[in-house]
Amino acid sequence: MSIENRLKATAKNIEGKAQEMMGNLTGNPQDKVEGEAKQNEAAVRHSVENVKDEIKRAIN
Repeated sequence: MSIENRLKATAKNIEGKAQEMMGNLTGNPQDKVEGEAKQNEAAVRHSVENVKDEIKRAIN
């Protein structure tokens, strides 16, 4: 399940980058901010998965 969560986080990051870029191109600050928020969410999801992996390694 960890790989699935990482893929979702990566997809969210790409979506956020695209939305931020579109906001920059169109001058829409809302799109830019929402894109940045999605990228931050993706970073948090990746961090959570990293912590889970570390816990699994420590247990094994």
